[in-house]
Amino acid sequence: MAKKKVVVIGGGTGTVAVLYGLKKYEDLDLSVIVSMTDDGGSNAIVRDQFGYLPLSDLRKSIIALSGTKNGILRDVFTYRFEKGEGLKSHTLGNLIMMGLSDMTGSEVGAIEAASKLFNVQGRIIPVTTDDVRLVAEYSNGSRVEGEHLIDEPDKKHEDLRIKFFYTTPKAKATKEAVKAIKEADYIIAGPGDLYTSTLANIIINGIPQAIQKSKGKFVFINNLMTKKGQTHGMTAGDLFAEVEKYAGRKPNVVLLNTKELPEKVIKHYKSRGEEVIKDDIDCDDCEIIRASLIDTDVVEPQKGDDLVRSIIRHDSVKLSKILYHKVIKKRRFNFYASSLISS
Repeated sequence: MAKKKVVVIGGGTGTVAVLYGLKKYEDLDLSVIVSMTDDGGSNAIVRDQFGYLPLSDLRKSIIALSGTKNGILRDVFTYRFEKGEGLKSHTLGNLIMMGLSDMTGSEVGAIEAASKLFNVQGRIIPVTTDDVRLVAEYSNGSRVEGEHLIDEPDKKHEDLRIKFFYTTPKAKATKEAVKAIKEADYIIAGPGDLYTSTLANIIINGIPQAIQKSKGKFVFINNLMTKKGQTHGMTAGDLFAEVEKYAGRKPNVVLLNTKELPEKVIKHYKSRGEEVIKDDIDCDDCEIIRASLIDTDVVEPQKGDDLVRSIIRHDSVKLSKILYHKVIKKRRFNFYASSLISS
């Protein structure tokens, strides 16, 4: 029997959770389409000083799909420097990817080499190889350029809605990304920062057209928390509408978390002006799956990492069970799997 083709769109930690969980199912043919617009942290140096496309999300996807049992190799690839001029905040994996780009002559070559090194269980596809920046135009008419500035906005933009979202210059999707989406049985978008992770892929010319032409089911995994500068004051229905707006197609399936977050986590986010996303989705012509999807362990920040990160995330095991059994296989759950939905 032919494997089901599953394409995951994103690149950040939310995408990692989806990939890490789904790779254990041997009857799935996995691909991930990774955003190429990150210009924050070490990626700023990678892009501005070395002229490479951003490598961090590629590195995360390589580790997520890694089939190697060599834990030391994975630890080496994710190690982040805490100090050192020019090294602080860099991961060793990014430096290795830069070296592989030099050795092979391109970032695509580096992906292929690293995929062999880590026995990657799937395909990692950059959404574009064009050098572009994200642009957000806000409700007050102001404009911000650069993923990092959109992701961590200044005070005057953090409470505003993004009205228009695009790249400068216009970017063209890679042929591999377009082909993967068109041939997919399932296209999974999210979870992840709505604009700078999920939509950063979907706005690339060729991607929405491929999503519209694909006969595969379009799945959207909604986020857990609002985010200043991106989804402040937005509900689950608002996020759903934005995905439909930029993809030009309504998701067929939506996954929403029902598990209450720990009070200390809620307080942490409230101190940043962020809150739990309200579930207000009501869709007659799509399937809505509500389930316990969070990892109850609070994520501690890595030493040497200066960027603002989420401290609560989706659970890869729970996500993969729901996606595989409920969405892809349409099976009745056994007791353990069904308990994930009701808990």
